[in-house]
Amino acid sequence: MLLIGATACIQPEIQTSRLKVLSYNIHHGEGTDGQFDLERLAALIRAQDADLVALQEVDQGTERASGRLQAMELGRLTNMQAVFGKAMDYQGGAYGEAILSRLPILETALQPLPHSAGAEPRAALAVLVQLPDTGPDLWFVATHLDHLPDDTDRLAQAEEIRRWLVRQGPDAPMILAGDLNAVPGSAPMQIFEQDWQMADEAFQRPTFPSDQPKLKIDYVLFRPDTHWRVTEIEVVGESVASDHRPLLVGLEFSGQP
Repeated sequence: MLLIGATACIQPEIQTSRLKVLSYNIHHGEGTDGQFDLERLAALIRAQDADLVALQEVDQGTERASGRLQAMELGRLTNMQAVFGKAMDYQGGAYGEAILSRLPILETALQPLPHSAGAEPRAALAVLVQLPDTGPDLWFVATHLDHLPDDTDRLAQAEEIRRWLVRQGPDAPMILAGDLNAVPGSAPMQIFEQDWQMADEAFQRPTFPSDQPKLKIDYVLFRPDTHWRVTEIEVVGESVASDHRPLLVGLEFSGQP
């Protein structure tokens, strides 16, 4: 009860947004059984009910993928918006990253990443979306770093991504997802951890290879860490659709720390 003459302190309502993020290296659509099966991949993606999906090793119109535009087909099969980012030309088509989104896409950007002569080109693909429940705009970034044992290119690529994204400002909400080909604590991950928080830092569940995962090389990271809370983490138990297992993370964004 409010008494006459008393003052009331009304706390402002804290806006929160919840979303689910999936990171999945789809091995150019080919499963460990040797079958190219986009319908199988789409069914798996749909079952996770993710709002944002980062896909790596995506073929667009290549000979080995029978000319299929995998990003667009997966978008159609999942009823999500699809964006493809080319890292390199390959077999008459292109190879790179893709993003699927249930959220309206406001802007897209593609950043080529440095690589040594003779190494596979790599890229980072980003989309600007608005978080649910009238939340702020969010940059969602999908990438796939170099896979060679020497981490020279991975280090350069991690630094380039960091430089590219830091320009958005220290408080801009961002999520970075993908196959970083680096284990926790490695030098490339130390670069990311200067600005980013690993969603499953306390668990570090392995994601590769899909039949018997031993290495954690697939990630979902976010910033600023004071505004995010992890609500769910799962390495999806699928061993055939790709040589990686998908990583699913639930997140909640709050406008106040």
